[in-house]
Amino acid sequence: MGSVVELYEALASAPDERARARLIAAAFERLEERYPHLPDLVTHQQLSETELRLRKEIEQVRADLTLQIEKLRGEVRTDIEQLRGEVKTDIEKLRSELRETELRLQKEIEHNRNTLLMWLIPLMFAQVGALAALVKLL
Repeated sequence: MGSVVELYEALASAPDERARARLIAAAFERLEERYPHLPDLVTHQQLSETELRLRKEIEQVRADLTLQIEKLRGEVRTDIEQLRGEVKTDIEKLRSELRETELRLQKEIEHNRNTLLMWLIPLMFAQVGALAALVKLL
């Protein structure tokens, strides 16, 4: 039996129900032998249902990822703001230390200038006195 017409003729000429059932079973067996992957085939409806399930899962994953991304963005923003605050604090601390260093240096410069003048003025008077004494001696 190679075709459907031959199967029909064999079923029509079968003497009883038992012979017909045997012919149908043999036809199914040949069909399974010829197409071993037949049980793995899906219908259009099954394929559509699978596609819809996959789309739903993809949308769920996308929503979950969006939530996670937003959560991470919030954490990063918080960390950035915290770091900005720390940097501002450090900058203010450094500025304060720089002002203190400038004041200390100005005081040291003023002290050194005064010390220099304290020595320079008497030496100038001594020099003038020594010149006057030399002029008298000559």
